[in-house]
Amino acid sequence: MKTSMKEYREKNGITQEQLAKKVGVARQTILFMEKGKYNPSLRLAYQIARELHAKIEDIFSFDDEEKEHQKT
Repeated sequence: MKTSMKEYREKNGITQEQLAKKVGVARQTILFMEKGKYNPSLRLAYQIARELHAKIEDIFSFDDEEKEHQKT
């Protein structure tokens, strides 16, 4: 899964630690999500998007979907 989480987080002036506390996870979880090494649950993705004032689809996308959009 690709993510724009880091860009949105920095745009909002929030550290990994602050975001982690707001959504109830460890800072390492935020780090792993930003690196694309951890896929959040739908609930966690929603909470993150809400904290970053964005839509889930603006922050998270699947590589498969991007490839399909490029074909059309």
